[in-house]
Formats: sequence, structure tokens, C-alpha cells
Amino acid sequence: MSMSGLSNTEKKVAFSLASVFGLRMMGLFMIMPVFALYGQHLQGFSPLWVGIAIGAYGLTQALLQIPMGILSDKYGRKPIILIGLGLFAIGSVVAAMSDTIYGVVLGRALQGTGAIAAAILALAADLTRDEQRTKVMAIIGMCIGFSFALSLLVGPIVAGHVGISGLFALTAVLALLGMLIVQILVPNPVHHAPKGDTVATPAKLLRMFKDPQLFRLDAGIFILHLVLTAVFVALPLDLVDAGLPKEHHWMLYFPAFVGAFLLMIPLIIIGVKRKNTKATFQIALLIMFASLVIMIAGGHTLWLLAVAVVLFFTAFNYLEASLPSLIAKFCPVGDKGSAMGVYSTSQFLGAFCGGLLGGGAYELVGAQGVFIAGLILVILWLLLTLGMKNPVLLKSYTLEAVITDKPQAQQMAADLSHIVGVVEAIVVLEEQVAYLKVNDQFDLREARAVLGSVN
Repeated sequence: MSMSGLSNTEKKVAFSLASVFGLRMMGLFMIMPVFALYGQHLQGFSPLWVGIAIGAYGLTQALLQIPMGILSDKYGRKPIILIGLGLFAIGSVVAAMSDTIYGVVLGRALQGTGAIAAAILALAADLTRDEQRTKVMAIIGMCIGFSFALSLLVGPIVAGHVGISGLFALTAVLALLGMLIVQILVPNPVHHAPKGDTVATPAKLLRMFKDPQLFRLDAGIFILHLVLTAVFVALPLDLVDAGLPKEHHWMLYFPAFVGAFLLMIPLIIIGVKRKNTKATFQIALLIMFASLVIMIAGGHTLWLLAVAVVLFFTAFNYLEASLPSLIAKFCPVGDKGSAMGVYSTSQFLGAFCGGLLGGGAYELVGAQGVFIAGLILVILWLLLTLGMKNPVLLKSYTLEAVITDKPQAQQMAADLSHIVGVVEAIVVLEEQVAYLKVNDQFDLREARAVLGSVN
């Protein structure tokens, strides 16, 4: 990815906000591969409560993701981000000080109340030009993926030395570090990006649910994080049963994640060259299907579990990276904030349900039951993709406009729609902005001429 188009301020914004996002996600992810192994001393420990503890943050995240984004639009991005990181730190301290599984669940739920993903992305949009915004979002997305890989390495190592309490204490430190970055390194915005691009609009949420293509993607991210969380309730215990000491799990997870990242690249290339996202998407789901079949069949054979982990992460990496871009391609023009709000809520709700399913299934029927449940969900997702369409490769533009009344906005939208290459155009009087979806024939100068001609 070329950085040549980013200004120094935009580079600072991209890497500082990516760091904040990454530190927070590490705090959430580090617990996943170790809690079932290192939390067994906690009073009330059981597989069901392990799953609830791992997934508890997802419920509060799902409930608060959209409201926190709306509050950031009203009271400012940075104050809401700082409050969210503070809540995350408090939840980490509560979990670190707990000697019961119920206290850890409370701490994890408190961590989730710091639902700042929407506010961070909105702040990134506020501080970047429209034509460079995609690059900044890509940097943040890459950092999230890296933080997940790093958490698989750091989590088992830290837990092996200082236990679960020390791991939660570290997440509190990471949250405080994130607060320092926000205060010192992140510039203060002088304007807000248009709401349609960044923040969910409650009135439009039902419309997002009713869109068949968006529904498939929202259901997909729900299933993906449900299966991920459920698998990590059972997989660490299965690896121990297969002969891999818990202190050495990072030696499997981290190389597997890196190997999976390399294996994901051919999937991306195939999808781009053939312009068939649907087929590549289905190939990734078949890879995840195969990984779960191997987990079911080879639960006590270490090398088979290692192969299954590599395949699982290959599919997960591709699907996790593809879904947000597909949301952006399929969502109606000017509704990206609402579409991403529903998407994020579905993602975190999936994590919560995955904890419940993984813990409950493990307690009732063991690890194989967890993997079979995941397999059934992947099959369901494959069936959902049968009606999936290949997205048309379009670009999005958000252009400032000076509009005095509704008739003027309607005329401007009509003029923009007649420009060659414009597929969809909407002008929002309240936001003083024009949203465009365009193809390769579009000439930006023509749109600026239309916007400039309206006095």
C-alpha cells in the first residue's frame, strides 16, 4: 500500500489510532487462548462459565457500539474514546482482582462497555481527506489483524509467568497507554466527517437489516466470531490432551497464524483476478469446514490439530478481512455508518453467543460437540452465500456542498446523477454533503463543477 498520498498529519492519525485500536483489541484477545487453561483455580470454574467469561465483553459491546458512536457525534470523539478506554481499564482491574469466575465475567462485561470502535473510526474519518480515508482505514484494519496474531503469542507467554490476574493487569496497562496516545499523539479534529459515512443513524438501522445482501454479511460476521469464540473454549483443552503443554501453545498459534496469513494471499489474488468474490468466499468457508472436520476427527493427534489450526486461521483471516469491504460495497450510498454499526453489533453479539455455545457444548458433550456445532453453523453460512451477489467494483466519494434548501438539494442530486459514471448520488441538506458511488468512467471535476455551480 502506497503511503505517498497521505499527509504527515494523516500518517500520524493512521498510526496513532491504529495503535489505540490494536492495544485495546490485544487486551480483549489475549485471554482467548489461555483462560480455559489458566483460570481453573477460580471459584465456580466450569466450561460453561469459561465460555461466558470469554464472550461476556461481546454482549456489552453489541449493546453499546451504536450508542457510543452517536454520543461521540454529540459530545466529541476524543472524550468518548477516553471514557471508553477508562471503562476498559476498570473492567481489567476488576477481573485481575477477582478470585471467582463470576468476578471475571463482571470484569469482562465492564471491558466491553468501552465500546469505542465506532468513535475511533469516526475520528479517523474526521481527520482525513475523503480520497485518503480508505488508506487510513486499511492501516487500522491491518493493525487489528496484527494485534490478534500478537495476542496469540503474548497471551500464553504472559499467562505462563504471571497467571490470569497478571494478564488482566497487563490489559489495564495497555488501556492506560492507549489513553496517553489519544491525549498526546492524536490531533484534535476541527470538523466532523458526514454522519452517513461514520456514525449509525437509528432511523436507518431497520433498513440495513432488511437489505438481503447486507443481511448475509451481518449473519456471516456473527457466525464467524461465534465459531471463533466457541473454538477457543475447547481447542486449548484439546491441545493439552494431545500432549502440548499449555506453556508451549504460543509455539503453535503464532507460526500457524503467520502461515495462514501467507496462505490467504492466493485467495485474495484469485478473487481479484477472476472478479468472483462469491466463489472465493465460498472456498474460504470450505477451508474452515475442513479445519473443523479435522478437529472433530483428530482431536487427540497433535499434528492433525496443528493442520486444523492453520486451515482455520487461513479461512478466518480471509473472511475477517473481506467482510468489512463487502459491507462498504453493498451498503446504500451515504449509509456506511449505519451499515457498519449493524455489522459491528453482529460481530460482538456473535462473540458473546460463541462463548455461551462453546462453554455449554463443552460441558455437555466435550470438545467434539463444540466443533460439530461450529461445523453446522459453517454449513448454514455456506447455504446463505448461495444468494450472494458479486459486488460491482465502484468507488465512493463524499463531497462538501453548500445547500440552502430542499429543492436545491434535489436539483443537485439530479444533476449529479446525470454525470457519466455516477451510479448513485444522494445530497443531504442537513449534512451539507453529497455522497456518490461511481465507476471508472467518472470524472471528479464534473461533480465539483456541479457542486460549484450551485450558489
